[in-house]
Amino acid sequence: MTYSDYAIYVDESGDLSLQSIDRDYPVFVLDFCVLRKDHYANVVAPRVKAFKFAHFGHDVVVLHEHEIRKQKPPFAFLQNQDKRAVFMADLNRLIEEAEFTIVAAAIHKVRLARQYAHPGNPYEMALTFCMESAYAFLRDRGQHERTTHIVVERRGTREDNKLELAFRRIRDGANYVGAMPGFEIVFADKKTNSAGLQLADLTARPIGRHVLDPEQPNRAWEIIEPKLRRNPQGRVSGWGLKIFP
Repeated sequence: MTYSDYAIYVDESGDLSLQSIDRDYPVFVLDFCVLRKDHYANVVAPRVKAFKFAHFGHDVVVLHEHEIRKQKPPFAFLQNQDKRAVFMADLNRLIEEAEFTIVAAAIHKVRLARQYAHPGNPYEMALTFCMESAYAFLRDRGQHERTTHIVVERRGTREDNKLELAFRRIRDGANYVGAMPGFEIVFADKKTNSAGLQLADLTARPIGRHVLDPEQPNRAWEIIEPKLRRNPQGRVSGWGLKIFP
């Protein structure tokens, strides 16, 4: 089986607990960023490096949305309003100009816990939808029979083993579209400086914030929304973003 023209990078936002739900952020979001490899290698990755050189003087730093938002080291300089304005403008432009497709799922945990006596695992629910939609994206481009790697961050041996079992079960047919043999999962160390994983990290939480309050001004969402997979009529719901329940 040959490799496809695409790679998929995954990150999440929120936790999986249905017993202790964060009132300020009661959702779990799984975010698939689907990138065409030639554009990623020749355009996206070099631009991410250039961005880091411009703002840090080196390319070792890893862009994490949480640390940026909280202005934690190495992003403490963002406490300076002028520096933050320049940094955020450049970061927004970097994401806006990068060509990739987002497939995401948001599990509203309060609704899930209320509506189901025995709710399933939010991660596995989200993973099923994202894999189904990503597979349809690849099928539309004649790439579904080729090997496409889905890259996720390691979280710990137990969690990774559980995720791999769920992934293989879904891939082999526990879904609504049937077997998806082209998918392979790759676990990356948390210290891996992957531009694709950083794009997924930067785009996951803004999706969750939009799901919770669609009327709230959200510049990040404005940049992300055009990248969501949609049907020929432009519909995103159920195509690029699944909100459940």
